[in-house]
Amino acid sequence: MSSHPFLSPNARITILGGGLLGRLMALELSERGYGIDLYDRGGPEAEHAAARVAAAMLAPLAESAVTEHGVVRMGQYGLQRWPELIAKLGAPVFVQQAGTMVVWHRQDAAEAQRFHGILQRTQAAIPELPALQTLGGAQIAEMEPALAGHFQTAYYLPGEGQLDNRQLLAALVPALQARDVCLHWQQPRELDDFAPGQSDQPDLLIDTRGLGAKPQWSQLRGVRGEVLRVHAPEVQLRRPTRLMHPRYPIYIAPKQDNHFVIGATEIESDDMSPASVRSAMELLSAAYTVHSGFAEARILEINTQCRPTLLDNLPAIRQLRPRVLEINGLYRHGFMISPAVVDCALELLQTGESPLAARFAMDVRLLETA
Repeated sequence: MSSHPFLSPNARITILGGGLLGRLMALELSERGYGIDLYDRGGPEAEHAAARVAAAMLAPLAESAVTEHGVVRMGQYGLQRWPELIAKLGAPVFVQQAGTMVVWHRQDAAEAQRFHGILQRTQAAIPELPALQTLGGAQIAEMEPALAGHFQTAYYLPGEGQLDNRQLLAALVPALQARDVCLHWQQPRELDDFAPGQSDQPDLLIDTRGLGAKPQWSQLRGVRGEVLRVHAPEVQLRRPTRLMHPRYPIYIAPKQDNHFVIGATEIESDDMSPASVRSAMELLSAAYTVHSGFAEARILEINTQCRPTLLDNLPAIRQLRPRVLEINGLYRHGFMISPAVVDCALELLQTGESPLAARFAMDVRLLETA
């Protein structure tokens, strides 16, 4: 890492990409007194961003089944940071930390046991994580009455949570405007459109465009996800619920007013076409096996999006040229790890070093001098 800070007081910064990461970077940097220009090819609704389609679950222990310990530590850090970040916004954002429920049908008990073993190993390596709890039928009925009688055993992961991704993205817009961030919607820009450091140019350029940065970051690929949003008045789940299955383990994230986000599919493809009939049928049928009330749910949306992913499925920060910082690769963990990624980037920008990045084993590659 460089030992020199990137930023001088009163620096002017241009951020490319107005999705989740770009908006959070703009919020934190503007709060520190820097002048910010934010460019995005879409509008304030973030219609092109992977963050708009996400379930926005904050589940580091559950996600340890598919990721590295560094990402788990980032997720645990994010659970502490999200309430602080949301407190800075003027509009309400639904956020919950009531834990995660993991259930399975009898024929999938072996998959549940495999999952349990992975989580136990994670907790041995990261003892500060709240301990997984195994629940019997009576405990399930007490904690999640909607599941009473449907499952005899479950795992409960305390402290995990979720938030409303669309409420958050919307609330960030007026918060940025209040901090005099110049928002340039429907104005896509490339790195070569700027010459940072020269006259009438920004002092620093930050690229958070996700897959939009693929021409400059060739290792990026898209990982497709398909997500349903439904309104199910007959379903009263209190917390995110995951259904174990060897082929399509699904998650059901209850939002406000009996709205639910249901997802599972993960396809190695940057195909942005509509969801397949097969995927929709599997998601809906699996949700129905968790709670029969989903049979009368109303399908509000069936969405697809591709998450920006690097070769190792881990986030990275790099600097290939002076005054340009590129941040990418949040994969399926965008909401869970974005506070940690933002804070690592802030440390680098202000000091040239990041103890947080070292703590999370994040890939950071900088020029010798900034």
